[in-house]
Amino acid sequence: MPLYLPHFNLQNYNTLASPVCADFFVSVKDEEELQAAIKFAKEKNFPLLVLGGGSNIVLHENFPGLAIHVQLLGKELVREDDEFYYVKAAAGENWSDFVDYCLDEGFFGLENLSLIPGNVGAAPIQNIGAYGVELKDVFSELSAVDVKSGLSITFTPESCQFGYRDSVFKNALLDQFIITSVTFKLGKKPNLNIQYPALQAALVGYSPQEITPELVSQVVCDIRRSKLPDPKQIPNVGSFFKNPIITPSKLVELQQTYPDIVSYPVDETRVKLAAGWLIDRAGWKGRELEATVHAEQALVLTNPKRLKGTAVLALASAIKEAILLKFGVELEQEPRNYP
Repeated sequence: MPLYLPHFNLQNYNTLASPVCADFFVSVKDEEELQAAIKFAKEKNFPLLVLGGGSNIVLHENFPGLAIHVQLLGKELVREDDEFYYVKAAAGENWSDFVDYCLDEGFFGLENLSLIPGNVGAAPIQNIGAYGVELKDVFSELSAVDVKSGLSITFTPESCQFGYRDSVFKNALLDQFIITSVTFKLGKKPNLNIQYPALQAALVGYSPQEITPELVSQVVCDIRRSKLPDPKQIPNVGSFFKNPIITPSKLVELQQTYPDIVSYPVDETRVKLAAGWLIDRAGWKGRELEATVHAEQALVLTNPKRLKGTAVLALASAIKEAILLKFGVELEQEPRNYP
């Protein structure tokens, strides 16, 4: 049976190092222990806080319920066809380590997603993405436990309703399921996506023959390390804001005042702006309230004093207000607030 620890400090279980406490805390190592934890919470009428790597949450107050740390481990090749390997990973596997494992085994497609913090189980919730690739591009299916019934349910790509940094688990099914494993559809042959501008720039000088999945992964890691602070050294959750999506007519309006504004076409009716550029241009890069905007990447809000998440949220609120006032663009927070 899992051990339930009362009045537990979660500072070491979230990458913002927010020193909040949960009424109870438990680590679960298999689905049986997870089921027992869900039952315990029901009996006590506790809300649940599900923790993996803790890299996409802002804990700003003590949590009046049960925090479940998902430590389900394991990865395996479950099947293959002429083109793809189908690789299953348990929810508690570290994402970055899993990407490295796949590259070592010759399972291709995750290289652009190298060094993203967090665990496998959180990846579909956020539909994580980087350098032109999103999780949905390599997703096959996932298994999740229904908190109400205790049944294990399989979700297809369609039922996950993936969007930009979004899925059904952030909307209609919020807090209703706990993901236990994810299966990925990975290529037997490299099919590299190197169109993202920063990636293209970093690969200038390499011949096509030299550009391998391993090289792409290494370049992505180098870029990320140059821009993003290590959460173990400077607490953060990576990119704090989504890149806002606007209409082409709004872009034309902004270009009249800011001809160098950074934008990317999404489709005929939508354009994506670089939130980091907006924050930098508004003068917030490197600024400090109680929390700090990272000096190398304005999208990253850091918590060097290891204060409660309220400090980070106050900084985020001030930035959102400034961007709305200056550009008429609303920023949307990426990590989720608890409670």
